[in-house]
Amino acid sequence: MTLIKSISGIRGTIGGKEGEGLTPLDIVKFTTAFGYLCIEQSEFRKIVIGRDARVSGQMVSNIVASTLQSIGLEVIDLGLSTTPTVEIAVPLEKAAGGIILTASHNPGQWNALKLLNSKGEFISAMDGQKVLDMAEGAELRYVETKQLGKYSTNDTYIDKHIEMILALPLVDVEAISKKDFRIAIDCVNSTGGIAIPKLLKALGVKKITELYCEPTGHFPHNPEPLPENLTHISGQMRNGKFDLGIVVDPDVDRLALLNEDGSPFGEEYTLVAVADYVLKNSPGNTVSNLSSTKALKDITVKKGGNYNAAAVGEVNVVNKMKETNAIIGGEGNGGVIYPKLHYGRDALVGIALFLTHLAKYNKPISFLRGQYPNYHISKNKIELTPETDVDGILEAIEKKYKNNPINTIDGVKIEFENEWVHLRKSNTEPIIRIYSESETLATAEHLANKIINDIKELIAKKSEE
Repeated sequence: MTLIKSISGIRGTIGGKEGEGLTPLDIVKFTTAFGYLCIEQSEFRKIVIGRDARVSGQMVSNIVASTLQSIGLEVIDLGLSTTPTVEIAVPLEKAAGGIILTASHNPGQWNALKLLNSKGEFISAMDGQKVLDMAEGAELRYVETKQLGKYSTNDTYIDKHIEMILALPLVDVEAISKKDFRIAIDCVNSTGGIAIPKLLKALGVKKITELYCEPTGHFPHNPEPLPENLTHISGQMRNGKFDLGIVVDPDVDRLALLNEDGSPFGEEYTLVAVADYVLKNSPGNTVSNLSSTKALKDITVKKGGNYNAAAVGEVNVVNKMKETNAIIGGEGNGGVIYPKLHYGRDALVGIALFLTHLAKYNKPISFLRGQYPNYHISKNKIELTPETDVDGILEAIEKKYKNNPINTIDGVKIEFENEWVHLRKSNTEPIIRIYSESETLATAEHLANKIINDIKELIAKKSEE
């Protein structure tokens, strides 16, 4: 069993002993702490909650809602929803915060509490630490019967979310409708199966082939929308006539696209393509994280804007976007953040903007992909053991490559002539992630393997000491 307590939320596998998995006792403890943070920071006494479709979701939701009521907070339960929909609902409901019950791309045995502030944005690192400290050290108290919070449900917010997207000036429903797109979608049997068909129909798309759109929570394949997990939809597209494919993760904040032949558009290029369209219509600045493709920088500079890199993590990207007044940003995992709607990764707005872009481009999606710089990212990881000195390893790598340009705001990113490699500790799993990028996949993989071998040598050397 695994329980990962971080400033970005509480994530773990369901079951096991308290403190070793995401048990009911752990859920109560951390929900209580977050509730008291909201009481401390806001005049409002409402919390919005929503969940993806994973099997444990209803159980976790019941515990979270009851816990919040038990400290006097009113609960607005959106039920089956998406992460960006909950983010939008929090400020509209004038709530003190929100909790999204989803482990995102993790397999079905996982669940998590993602914590939002009153703006519907992920809480800061400082507030995240307060929650962890309160949960572990404070004396948690609960209210008497007369002070219990109210509970109500509201299943209208996906529709409201879509209405807000349709109202955006850069979303052209008429242009999309005229193209008569044929689209295949894979929603991994989670809440994308509710939201994506509704959105596409509202955008005027009539020919939709739905794969895994029943929100049962029984994921038919690994739910992370990577090419190796998308063989079914790729096969369907190769055997039929489609203009593109759309795949989302269980909580619908990541968007992956497929070309007309079922080949991957490239998750790194979701943000690049959407940013290209936005920048053509409203030039400005962009932001992505350190592990994202430099293609975004290339198109931003070409259009006269400034590009900035942020530490990995949505809250870090959002902070950098606000700091630099960026008009579009996100993460290379298919996460699009469009501030005109809200400051959160949102596959729904990404779909609407991308389809408008594709409709106006008036050529197949593979032609559009060919317009962008062709970089390749190799994504690797090394499993950690409890005795591994991760910080020491990163410091040693930094020292070894000290003659190269190095960025240490989040792990270690090393720049080479036409490549880069980024090493960092994961916030959600006990691993070191190693991302590298080059103009060919072979070169990117060679660079990654070189760094991996460096790390293995350092670990072996430490174990001998």
